[in-house]
Order: sequence, then C-alpha cells, then structure tokens
Amino acid sequence: MFLFFLKSYRSGILDFCGSNVVTKLNLNKEDSRICFVKFNNGEYPKEEFLNTGIETKHPNILKGVIVGKKSWGLWLNEWSKGISEGLFRLKDIIEEFDNQEIIIPEKLLDDFKNKIWDNKYKK
Repeated sequence: MFLFFLKSYRSGILDFCGSNVVTKLNLNKEDSRICFVKFNNGEYPKEEFLNTGIETKHPNILKGVIVGKKSWGLWLNEWSKGISEGLFRLKDIIEEFDNQEIIIPEKLLDDFKNKIWDNKYKK
C-alpha cells in the first residue's frame, strides 16, 4: 500500500487531498514507513499533520504517501459516482493506473468495486 500511494502521488494521479499536509525533517525521528503506519493507526492528531507537522527522516516521502492515501478516499467517491451514473467505466480508471505502471492493490480495488455497487443501488 505504501508504494502504491507513493507512486500514485508522484505520477500525479492522486495528488489532491483537499487539505495541506505538513511534514518536517528531523533525522532523530522514525522513517516515513513507520510514520505512515502511525498515521494509518490514528496515532497523530489531525492538528499535527495539518498544522504543526509530523517529524520524520523522510518528510517529502511521508507527505506524498499521506496525500496519496487521502486523495484515494476523495477520488474513490467521485469515480464510483461517475461510474454508477454511466459517465465512464471502471476500466478507464484502471487503465490510467496501468499507463503509469501502478498496480492497484486487491483490497483497494475490491473496496472500489463495492463502492460502485453501493452507489448503483442507492439510485
């Protein structure tokens, strides 16, 4: 998952999350993978990663991964609505990632498909 979010951020597919993520360099702190796990587990208060910043050895990598993760959630909602309304196809989204040689993890792809079905049945 870590590499998926990082590659997606760097390719420009998942580079907008709707908020500013602040990270700071501190060579005495954990690396970006450990900080990402802590972020995923909710160990950082919202103010810390939005205002004061998470300190890490790899601030740019951590910022990219967090933005990628938050962006996935944002775009997942929009893409699933568009697909359920027939505006475009799931294949179109998957091709965009394939063109950048990014493999969507099965867990995220399953969540995506479930979200599409949820939106179809809400109509």
